Amino acid sequence: MAGKCFLMAGGGTGGHVMPLLAVADKLREQGHEPRFIGTQTGFEARLVPERKFPLDFIEIGGFIGLGLARKAKLLYQLPLSIFKCLNWIRRHKPVACFSLGGYVAAPPVVASIVAGVPLVVMEPNAMPGMVNRWMSRFAKKALVSFPQAFSYFPQGTVELTGLPVREAFFEIPPKPFNGELTLLITGGSQGSQTLNRAVRELWPLLNGLPVKLIHQCGKREAEQLSQEFTQTCLKGQVSAFISDIPAAFAEADLVLCRAGAGTVSELAAAGRPAILVPFPFAADDHQAKNAEAVVAAGAGLMYRDKDLIGKVLYDTLKDFLDQPGKLAAMAARSRSLQKPGAAGRAADILMEAMKT
Repeated sequence: MAGKCFLMAGGGTGGHVMPLLAVADKLREQGHEPRFIGTQTGFEARLVPERKFPLDFIEIGGFIGLGLARKAKLLYQLPLSIFKCLNWIRRHKPVACFSLGGYVAAPPVVASIVAGVPLVVMEPNAMPGMVNRWMSRFAKKALVSFPQAFSYFPQGTVELTGLPVREAFFEIPPKPFNGELTLLITGGSQGSQTLNRAVRELWPLLNGLPVKLIHQCGKREAEQLSQEFTQTCLKGQVSAFISDIPAAFAEADLVLCRAGAGTVSELAAAGRPAILVPFPFAADDHQAKNAEAVVAAGAGLMYRDKDLIGKVLYDTLKDFLDQPGKLAAMAARSRSLQKPGAAGRAADILMEAMKT
């Protein structure tokens, strides 16, 4: 069968782009041509060309929390971007559209529906985003990462595939507790001021507890935090960015992090329990819904941004040190949530969608 064009819709954040790239890799392995539509300001502008996939640009902004001027700009951008995507579809004749949602996906998804291009959506969060919720009735298939998302999509179209995650995370073995608790702290590549503050408050409370800290703090606070940490004589390291994050997961007994869909999926793939602190300004509070799903499965704890202080972290770590069996049980529950093969399954479903 000759290679076909597939439209990959979504972008803005790494959490939207990386799963799209994982599925695009699988399609390319089968001889097809995935092509991306995104913006010049999103992560896709750098990540997609790095992987040598074609990328065309539209202009579109987010929908949430807009002021009057931004709303007026959006009303101008949206129809123009949809029209541009329709022309793109006429030129490239994609056999299916794959959407990760987000505002960047809206124009190509609407254009695909208008042009009769089969649509498959992947929803990474427990609380689906607005674009996927709106467009779900037109989708051939909705691929979800959390059972909690099922009710937002039409019956018969939903499949629990999980979110594509790098194979390196699935290769991380279980880590028996050796008497020293290694805590990985990561607020993502940009860091998190909330996590950084709480961990700084934790330092003087540790008082010789057998705890090692691996802290990815982001570039903004790296120099100051690193200098202060060296003066504490605590075990571990503080760095702006950890290039080999699967290796850091492998070393960790416990992870302190935000609750984005990608992070939650990586925790499950690695089988690591977590202290989840949802980003309070996430659209529809979707990170809290992700964290609640992990907590309900017995794979982690959740604290709201305003409640995370050094003393809370200390009490949590002390409890795990006193009862290491709880840590092992949470790790096992986390591993039970892993869903390997998500990218390959999504590619297979896209192949099926183009035939119907």
